[in-house]
Amino acid sequence: MQEEKSRRTQAERRAETRSALLDAARRLIVDKGYAETATPEIVKQAAVTRGALYHHFRDKADLMRALVHQESRAVAAEIDADTDTGQSPLDAFMAGAKAYFSAMSHPGRARILLLEGPAVLGVEEMAAIDRETGGATILQGLQHAADHGAFKDVPLEPLADLLSSAFDRAALAIANGEDREAYEKATRRLLEGMLKV
Repeated sequence: MQEEKSRRTQAERRAETRSALLDAARRLIVDKGYAETATPEIVKQAAVTRGALYHHFRDKADLMRALVHQESRAVAAEIDADTDTGQSPLDAFMAGAKAYFSAMSHPGRARILLLEGPAVLGVEEMAAIDRETGGATILQGLQHAADHGAFKDVPLEPLADLLSSAFDRAALAIANGEDREAYEKATRRLLEGMLKV
């Protein structure tokens, strides 16, 4: 029993150390950018040893990868919480777009996922992470719309990529202080045209 308790405590300590490293890296990368953030700063802010950093992550890029996964999962959870599969295609897309804009408005998130992540990990790896953590929702939404008669003879995967890029650009603008209501209105018009509403 005592041995089991000590193992659990060690696992909790490992989780706390990993979380402290991710939190410190997030703060520094949001504030200074990935290139200007050094691992000694991360270790100091996390109040752990360099050995602890390399026990949890191969290198700074691996730490960034974990941070991108963490942020992407948070975005996906917010979208899932705010969308309903029983809605019309337009309403489902708008609910998803609004949830995405809200999730990406979390301080620093747009910088991590739309600027620093692609620069560090590359577009292909970011796309793979996006697919793993819920990025397929746009494709699912397009398939839902196609099931309702939209997009005849239109390849859905390229359309999903284009729509995703538009949402990303809007999210970046909103995160940088642009008028969210204007972007939501423009998004609705775009979707109405696409869906022939």
